[in-house]
Amino acid sequence: PAPCAPAASASAADSAAAPAASSSPPQPPPFNDLYAPYLKHATARLEEAFGSDLQPYPIPAGFEKTSAETGKGARKTTVVTTSVAWKTTKLRQVRAASVKAPGALQVLNFVVFPELKYDLPFFGGDLVTLPGGHLIAIDMQPLFHDDAYKARFGKPIAPLFARYKDVLPWGGDFPEEAAQFFSDNFLWTRLQDDSLVETTVFDAFKEYLDAYLDIVINAEEITDPQHLARIKDRHVAYLHYRAEKDPARGMFRRFYGDEWTEEYIHGFLFDLERKIEDGSYKCPV
Repeated sequence: PAPCAPAASASAADSAAAPAASSSPPQPPPFNDLYAPYLKHATARLEEAFGSDLQPYPIPAGFEKTSAETGKGARKTTVVTTSVAWKTTKLRQVRAASVKAPGALQVLNFVVFPELKYDLPFFGGDLVTLPGGHLIAIDMQPLFHDDAYKARFGKPIAPLFARYKDVLPWGGDFPEEAAQFFSDNFLWTRLQDDSLVETTVFDAFKEYLDAYLDIVINAEEITDPQHLARIKDRHVAYLHYRAEKDPARGMFRRFYGDEWTEEYIHGFLFDLERKIEDGSYKCPV
């Protein structure tokens, strides 16, 4: 019957239009920013622990935020590297480097370098997510390995390590030359599950950081010149090793080029040697 014709025509038009709608390229899944909560928590804890003593640490021009295009075709994405940094009376540099490339990778490198007039360990959180999974390293990295030092600074996190090592399996061997820079409570794991990064790893990061900040708050200044000289030597050795062996060097070169990469590594991430050389940092001895 004639009254049905318009409906039939509309149905036909809808059918004709349907393929066009379904031919739209599939949208990528929403980006799950795994490490934003880590940095947000660390920032809040620093503010809580140090109050007005927490001050901005100078970031060289061009490093606060940098971006580049990477990948081709459907894999093309924008990689963004951002840097934030602070300092306190007892902490020479607290800094976070964040690298995000949706669909490709995300990284948070959060490190605390104490002032050289304290024999405090370093704090390090290296959190890396690649298409093949997650690489997690969290530690209070010691200056020295004698029993007395281990008793002072290893004891607070030993129970944490004992609790987390069973649920965060050991990530495997690492270079022998790096062993001197890690503690007996080094959390190093490889994971596939995002939910573990969002829960168990995050809890470990928070507890290790809390233990570290408690140690910093109670730290007493070193005055013995010989001990201060040893502290300086260990700081320089650690930062030199990290700068020369930085595993992110190849990634940064690919994204931003050699010149930017070397300046970022030596002029910001691991800047102590340069600051000592140019006189902008005065060592206690």
